[in-house]
Amino acid sequence: MAPEINWRTINIDLLDPESSSNFDISTLAPAVVPVSAADVQSLAGQIRQLLRGGDAEGALRGALENAPYGGDERTKEVHLATVVEILQSIKQSEMSPMLTRIYKSEGGMESLDVLMKYLYKGMSHTSQPSNASTKSLSPQTTGFSQIHSRGGGEGGGQSMSVMLSWHEKLVEIAGLGSIVRVMSDRRTV
Repeated sequence: MAPEINWRTINIDLLDPESSSNFDISTLAPAVVPVSAADVQSLAGQIRQLLRGGDAEGALRGALENAPYGGDERTKEVHLATVVEILQSIKQSEMSPMLTRIYKSEGGMESLDVLMKYLYKGMSHTSQPSNASTKSLSPQTTGFSQIHSRGGGEGGGQSMSVMLSWHEKLVEIAGLGSIVRVMSDRRTV
């Protein structure tokens, strides 16, 4: 007598060669070139030189066109700090004209999508306390925590305000599609 098989427990998707469970999802993410921290440091120096020379748009384009998708987290943090420094140095009255020029240039939509990624990453980092301050502080027995200080910490409120201003102008120029593209892109900055 043959052993009894519970037909309800067979995963028939594994038997179908065209099933999504047999699809290698690593092919969905585009290949990225590895980037070293030294390369990003060098790029940051060049970008700061452009910024000091008064070419804020060139500095922003350089930072957005050379996003270190293949870098480690430390490398990405260094580049994020460079992008945030550029954004904070640009006057609010210059935002819309600059974004319009970038949008109308070749590869402009991709550059604005990268900027949107940096805005979201920057906003997520300014809303979190730094690791150094959270390691030494523990929650109080009263249920209150000492982790967040008044005013959001070291310039966190000002940085968030800048990020939100850029976000507003960017959505005005690039549209809501930029948000959707950024949320669905597997490459992170």
